[in-house]
Amino acid sequence: MGAYHYQALNKSGTTNKGVIEADSERHARQLLREQGMVPTQVRALAKQQKLRHKDKLSAQDLSLLTRQLATLLAAGIPVEESLRGVSEQTEKDKVRGLIIGVRSKVLEGYALAQAMGEFPNAFPELYRATVGAGEQTGRLDLVLEKLADYTENQQSTRQKIQQALIYPSLMIIVSIAIISFLLAFVVPKIIEVFTGSGQELPEMTKVLISLSDFIKSYGLITLLLIVALLAVFKRSLANINIRTAWHKILLKLPITSYLVRSVNVARYIHTFGILFSAGVSVLETMRVSASLITNLVMRNAFDLATIRVREGGSISQSLKDTGYLSPMATHLIASGEKSGQIATMMEKAASHLDNEVKRLIDTALTLLEPLVILFMGAVVLFIVLATLLPVFSMEQLVS
Repeated sequence: MGAYHYQALNKSGTTNKGVIEADSERHARQLLREQGMVPTQVRALAKQQKLRHKDKLSAQDLSLLTRQLATLLAAGIPVEESLRGVSEQTEKDKVRGLIIGVRSKVLEGYALAQAMGEFPNAFPELYRATVGAGEQTGRLDLVLEKLADYTENQQSTRQKIQQALIYPSLMIIVSIAIISFLLAFVVPKIIEVFTGSGQELPEMTKVLISLSDFIKSYGLITLLLIVALLAVFKRSLANINIRTAWHKILLKLPITSYLVRSVNVARYIHTFGILFSAGVSVLETMRVSASLITNLVMRNAFDLATIRVREGGSISQSLKDTGYLSPMATHLIASGEKSGQIATMMEKAASHLDNEVKRLIDTALTLLEPLVILFMGAVVLFIVLATLLPVFSMEQLVS
């Protein structure tokens, strides 16, 4: 069976759009007519190459899909029926089309991980490797439960940061717009009164006049230049050498370095624990885990750790030699390696790192709002003082 996108008229004359599963386009039209609809357009979805290469699933959609699939599989429902159930639950055509596309491959004889491999942008390598390991060990439902927990935790943290940044971001944008407006249109009118009197202006006022003149003359050009530079910088990161150099800089910045290290190490250890507990070999686990590290410098270090383990080195010592693991994480991994419970200890180490990252993020977000208010208040105070100082000077001359 395949997935078909349709447009059809219902009994009231309203146009309905959606995705339906059928053996052929003709079969899809027949199914729509049996539902009391008149099909006006039917086209294949799963066979389109654009679907395979471009469509992605959001973290929220992937998390929900995983949780639903894990629940159905845990109830003893076969994979193809579980996929059908998940596709019927979703209200998004794109998600339904992807799930039906995966199901069609499963019906053709593909394993679930192989079927998901037809949609690599929708299902990341970690996801596919974990599903494949779950299929091989017969613990697919348990593996999907862990994947669902992991994706939900990541989505929760991402949403928390996004929601916390909304107010400070709006405040920064509005404040910059108001200050730019004052400097470009209001301040010049006020300063004209003092410059026309011929009196010597205070240094603070001269600085304000220079800023006002600059914004009037070059404000728009400067904004466009900044946008252009950011675009060029983003495009230049496609070059591996430039991206590596930039990642080295990030690892040297005080606060940014700690955040980058902690987030990437937590992702590595989380992935290691999920894959290893699912029955994936140590070397394959380390390879996939390292591939998910976003910082190239750190990824190279963990790739080197994989090589050391392949040559006979211990996991804990090889990971310690990267220089990115905390003493607590190193100790937990070494203890797990000795006791044969490395997956459990990996989860504890990852949980410890997650708590550290969340604490840092909470502290940073808590401080951001008052810092923005203080900065904008200081700018407004500077404008007010620079405007009022000439007034005080004129009063002293008069007296």
